[in-house]
Amino acid sequence: MITTKFDSKVLADVEKAIRPHAKALFDDLGTHVMAIVELTSVERTEQGPDEEKDDTVKVRIVDLEIAGDDIADERLRQQMNDLHRRRTSAGTLDSVA
Repeated sequence: MITTKFDSKVLADVEKAIRPHAKALFDDLGTHVMAIVELTSVERTEQGPDEEKDDTVKVRIVDLEIAGDDIADERLRQQMNDLHRRRTSAGTLDSVA
């Protein structure tokens, strides 16, 4: 099994995309925003044959766009639901449809 970790380094473009939403996130903890995110793998750790730890891959957010209004938010939610259904439908009638 491979464990995934997120790199805490935030690229300038990613921080710039989050900045307009920072106050709302700060003022109301638990606020949700929909976003499109691009990840890249930046580091891997492979365990030796006698170690009982999992291999690890570290991923970094390299691009990010946050929905700016309710219409974009709803579109992203629908796309996320569609992607989830595709990912989890293997072997079901949904995978045929």
